[in-house]
Amino acid sequence: MKLHHITLMLSALCIACSSSFVIPDPVNREKDKLPTSGLWADGNDAGTYELILSKGYNYECPDNSGEHASAPFRHIRQSYDKFLKRYAFDFHLHILNDDDRGTPTITDRQRNEIKTDGHSPDSLVAQKGETLKITWKFCLPKGMKTTNKFSHVHQLKGIDNKEGTADVSMPAITFTCRSLSNGKQQFQVIYTAPTSTGSGKSYLARMDLAEILGEWLSVTEIVHFDNPGSYSVEIFRMRDGEQILKVDEVALDLWRDACTGMRPKWGLYRSFGENRSLASQLRDEILKFTDFDIIKIK
Repeated sequence: MKLHHITLMLSALCIACSSSFVIPDPVNREKDKLPTSGLWADGNDAGTYELILSKGYNYECPDNSGEHASAPFRHIRQSYDKFLKRYAFDFHLHILNDDDRGTPTITDRQRNEIKTDGHSPDSLVAQKGETLKITWKFCLPKGMKTTNKFSHVHQLKGIDNKEGTADVSMPAITFTCRSLSNGKQQFQVIYTAPTSTGSGKSYLARMDLAEILGEWLSVTEIVHFDNPGSYSVEIFRMRDGEQILKVDEVALDLWRDACTGMRPKWGLYRSFGENRSLASQLRDEILKFTDFDIIKIK
């Protein structure tokens, strides 16, 4: 009896003093309940990239940039989210190391994104005249840093053709986070017109970024990809179901000349200035996303 008591005390002491003791993530019991369509985090962190590809999506990550060249770092991971009570995707970006897909000539920005592309099934890419319902959930971190340049978290963008001649240099729709001249941060929904009409930009919606940092948000876009096409979006705060942003259906030119399709992108694509001149204004970030779904409704 005395020996058993001593053993328990020693075990407790070892656990309390061990720096290697880690409380494991909750057991994932949601996997069997996940929908068969769409891209939802399934709790298998090591298989994240395989999951993304298996659902017809793709990824662009700086896994081998800078110091990662000798020790690759997987920039999209999964972790258990206490609010959702299930797993979500974590998008990592390191301000002092990460670049834009390892391209040495690009020295002013970095990217970590999930997207659909020319390898995706037809159901995940819009052709001219088609309408997509696009839904997802995301959470921007508390204290997220921005600059007066761009920090895109979502884009609707064209896919280039084999000749590289399509009008796809700019996204048609962008969700971005930006610092203003008065020091405040703003969340912006931006439309960019086709090059043939001057590539003019207009704000479809703007709001104080502070209102959404640290909050899980649910997004629904309805997009008719044509010229003219149409666009609408609703964003709800999941904590209380309040609608925090809405763009009523508006006529816009949403097809791009010579492209092979239009598709969504999500993650963090941000500018840190030429030769990292604005890097001191930014920090490492982890953005959370999950529940991506794309449905053709016309």
